[in-house]
Amino acid sequence: MSRFATGVTVVTFDGYDGPRGATMNSFTSVSAEPPLVLISVARRAHCHEHLLDRPFCVNILGAEQEPLARLFAGAPATVVPYWTPHARVPRLANPLAWIECEPWGSYDGGDHTLVLGRVTDLDHREGDALTYAWSRFGAATEATEGIEHLF
Repeated sequence: MSRFATGVTVVTFDGYDGPRGATMNSFTSVSAEPPLVLISVARRAHCHEHLLDRPFCVNILGAEQEPLARLFAGAPATVVPYWTPHARVPRLANPLAWIECEPWGSYDGGDHTLVLGRVTDLDHREGDALTYAWSRFGAATEATEGIEHLF
């Protein structure tokens, strides 16, 4: 599975003692009507119980945000996370994109739980995306031209 390149997200939520987050690359869009997204949460993860029944935010990271991905994956702190003030759901400051969700449903996924969230708000900015493949971080650069050069 390490050969499949993915984007990198930090899923944030209200913990018992303040904002918390977990790095995840198992994330996908599920439905446009209603707008639903899916995250896959390891049952052994500290955040598992929190993400089953409370709002969460999927923060899609920019290429320059690798230190945040490492921090929320459990690496020793080399960066301090900044939070968006007054956000309805804890949200990192300045992700490439963010998607606020209300819990929609959860389903058995073996040693993971598949959590569906109904999108309640979202936004994005320009920039390159942080990626993960071959067990390493990388970047997907923002396209400067579309497919028009093929015609």
